Amino acid sequence: MDSLQTGADTLFVLLGAILVLWMHAGFAFLEVGTVREKNQVNALVKIIGDFGVSTIGYFFIGYGIAYGVDFFQPAAVLAESNGYQLVKFFFLLTFAAAIPAIVSGGIAERARFYPQLFASLIIVAFAYPFFEGMVWNNNFGFQDKITALGGQPFHDFAGSVVVHAMGGWIALAAVVLLGARRGRYTTQGKELLAHPPSSIPFLALGAWILTVGWFGFNVMSAQEVGGISGLVALNSLMAMVGGLLAAMFVGRNDPGFVHNGPLAGLVAVCAGSDIMHPIGSLVVGAVAGGLFVWIFTVTQHKLKIDDVLGVWPLHGVCGAWGGIAAGIFGSERLGGIGGVSLVSQIIGTVVGVVFALLAGFVVYFVLKITVGIRLSEEEEYLGADLSIHKVSSSPTFK
Repeated sequence: MDSLQTGADTLFVLLGAILVLWMHAGFAFLEVGTVREKNQVNALVKIIGDFGVSTIGYFFIGYGIAYGVDFFQPAAVLAESNGYQLVKFFFLLTFAAAIPAIVSGGIAERARFYPQLFASLIIVAFAYPFFEGMVWNNNFGFQDKITALGGQPFHDFAGSVVVHAMGGWIALAAVVLLGARRGRYTTQGKELLAHPPSSIPFLALGAWILTVGWFGFNVMSAQEVGGISGLVALNSLMAMVGGLLAAMFVGRNDPGFVHNGPLAGLVAVCAGSDIMHPIGSLVVGAVAGGLFVWIFTVTQHKLKIDDVLGVWPLHGVCGAWGGIAAGIFGSERLGGIGGVSLVSQIIGTVVGVVFALLAGFVVYFVLKITVGIRLSEEEEYLGADLSIHKVSSSPTFK
């Protein structure tokens, strides 16, 4: 029976890893559909390249920082218990690799290729696992300190803060240091050119892939068959729909907002998907969908921050909202399961945001002043596809 149980748990987590790996195709096509045609190849290569260096960084360094586990043992030892620890690494790697995939969308169309790969390696090997281990492994007694301050540990079941807010706020730092695309704004800060999505079908395909894979992201975060919960699945569904409808109405049927709305809802529900009531999840998702549209609009038109895919509003802001919302809608008074503190959720979320901002600014500032992080004016004009990869996405380059 023990062998059957570990086998089932191993398969369960492996399926979750495959679903979240599939989400990286969603990141790729969401970016392909949003950027201009002359940058589509670069979007595809960046996402898969980032996953490659993330795997190396997380395998040799990051996973050990987060959980104190390494793989420098004989294969016979690694294969014990059906190799459960190996597929657990695979599953958590797909989370870690989401950080550079998120950043990629913000810095699209003007970032140099190899400096970005190096930034991804450093973030996944050192920065992300440092905070991941604090939350999910109580490194440095972080959860004990949060409990002493707020009465409960910081609750982030599937990574609203640990993954999404982390990626979104690192991306904000990178976008600010990189600067806007040439021609996007005048030197006086007036908006000059808007760049509409190059392919709504590709954008929609990316959003759908992410939406479907997200049920592996959330449900399989239980990491064992015995912990599987239909509540997590339904809460994810309700938040997705809430985000979709809110973005549709607030964004006035704009297809970019409509397809990012479900993602905003899913980002926000990750933290409390295991403890909230489905109606609470619907509200959390709806707030996230409206928040995404509003913050994206403010970012682009008032703050003049050229975040191409809106990854800071989507992952950074909605992820932070999700961390706090778990403390509100996870409470028994609002139909939740309880065992969560709003004070703890606020503290944990703020710590995550500050850490991500600092990490992002340090990594990208050092690269900026050493090797440079931006394409030249001519390279940006030609597009990253021809400048970096020497090929266009179609025979008739535009």
